[in-house]
Amino acid sequence: MNKLSLLSVRDLSVHEILQILQEARIFNSSQKDWHLPAVNALVANLFFEPSTRTHFSFESAEFQLGCKVADFSASSSSVTKGESLYDTARTFEAIGYKVLVIRHPDDRYYERLRDITIPILNAGDGAGDHPTQCLLDLYTMWEEFGSFEGLKVVICGDIKHSRVAASNKEALDRLGADVRFAGPAQWRREGYPVMDFDQAVEWADVVMMLRIQKERGAMADMPNREYLTRYGLTMERASRMKPGAIIMHPAPVNRDVEIDSRLVEAPQSRIFRQMTNGVLIRKAVLKRAFGYPPFREETGDRGQSRTADKQNRDHIKGKKGTE
Repeated sequence: MNKLSLLSVRDLSVHEILQILQEARIFNSSQKDWHLPAVNALVANLFFEPSTRTHFSFESAEFQLGCKVADFSASSSSVTKGESLYDTARTFEAIGYKVLVIRHPDDRYYERLRDITIPILNAGDGAGDHPTQCLLDLYTMWEEFGSFEGLKVVICGDIKHSRVAASNKEALDRLGADVRFAGPAQWRREGYPVMDFDQAVEWADVVMMLRIQKERGAMADMPNREYLTRYGLTMERASRMKPGAIIMHPAPVNRDVEIDSRLVEAPQSRIFRQMTNGVLIRKAVLKRAFGYPPFREETGDRGQSRTADKQNRDHIKGKKGTE
């Protein structure tokens, strides 16, 4: 498989994670209008599951980078005639596409694609990994607090079926954050440290809510209002959050189920900011997939180069986060 693929956050070293965050930051400032200097920047988005944010933020990033984009629909393709995932991917490779963005309901679907030689960007595999969602979550926290060392994060809801929970735990543990989990007992995962949610909202710098993943078999044995009262982020719980603490959610949001609707766009919410940051992160990983070096190595602005190097050193070293 191509070494520039991004299949799991486990594929990235801490240095590479921080480098992608730095690339996203530069895309948000001096390099926001940068285009891929490639003649054949052909990208195919192969989504075998419904998606709004991931699908269209990838597409937005691709168009902003000057890519030529194909949006694949399984329902109108040869998949309906029995074509395998491998043959679909191999077809796009054979007809000249340079990067594949794939979302699929099967865990580790990419193991079937080891003979595909072009980069694959995993846009979510079953309950396994969601590396670009993780990276945009990390970027949102980094933007807010400046460091991960000692950052207190609680993730609450359907942990068992959530690829977002899995990817964030992997990355945040390695970056030095303190990550805890809360929610119904039937949706816990072994090895994921549990904390009572009522205590966690007072403890955490970041309160991340997750929806119930009904498409993966999760069912709540109670009405929505009761679920919100017992396990959701209510107005009362939010009132006990620390000053400076933020609310996050990977979306889609089920308002008044896992979070009170009034909190989705409250001052402490970063939910829509996460969506904005998703485009920046996906620009960065697409740039990486096409094989271009980090901006600090290619820019002609020596002052900007030194600034990028200093920022990377600062974040690798780690600063104290906001308490």
